[in-house]
Amino acid sequence: MVPTVPSPLQEDIKAIAADIVRMLSLVKQACELARRGLIEQDIAAAEACIAGDEAIDTVQDELELRVLTVIARRQPAARDLRFLGAAYQALPAIERAGDYAEHVASAAIELASEPPLKRYTDLQRIFEVLNRMLDTTMKAFAEEDLEAARRAHGMDNEIDELYRQIQDELLSYMVESPSTVARANTLLEVARYLERLGDHLENVDEHVIFWMTGERV
Repeated sequence: MVPTVPSPLQEDIKAIAADIVRMLSLVKQACELARRGLIEQDIAAAEACIAGDEAIDTVQDELELRVLTVIARRQPAARDLRFLGAAYQALPAIERAGDYAEHVASAAIELASEPPLKRYTDLQRIFEVLNRMLDTTMKAFAEEDLEAARRAHGMDNEIDELYRQIQDELLSYMVESPSTVARANTLLEVARYLERLGDHLENVDEHVIFWMTGERV
């Protein structure tokens, strides 16, 4: 039996999907560096996160141009066109996720100059959910796995719940101990950055689901 030779369009789509996975892996790396900066007060890790954001921006710019070029040259239809449209729309959300990791790293540097206000247990748990969400989203892109996309999409609910718990706890700190207001407010910002990071990944998964089903979530 003669093996099926992929068309140029299919080769292009495969390459774009692989580079989206690479971009997501850069965001995952940024999240881990931001986590170390915050949880472990590792300033070098936080600085590496900030410095690495440019690489994510570069991949976005390259991929946006490539997607538009493939659409113009190959004139895709149906599912292939949905993939390219979904990829193009997902790229800004992935880039914004990287930006929020950078924001967390910047806050971590600010917080590292003082003793931790509290054990960052819930923040650590958000990082863990984000890590799973990124891995599952990468699986969805790499393997065209619809169920993985749906699982990743649902993980944002876990992040939202943890964010609400952190909000309640930090507001209590502010009321009970006014001297903690500045640090508690910075931690609230960090929690918000992580919640927004999860929202952007959820948006990426919505585009993946549309690519595979033609249905908006």
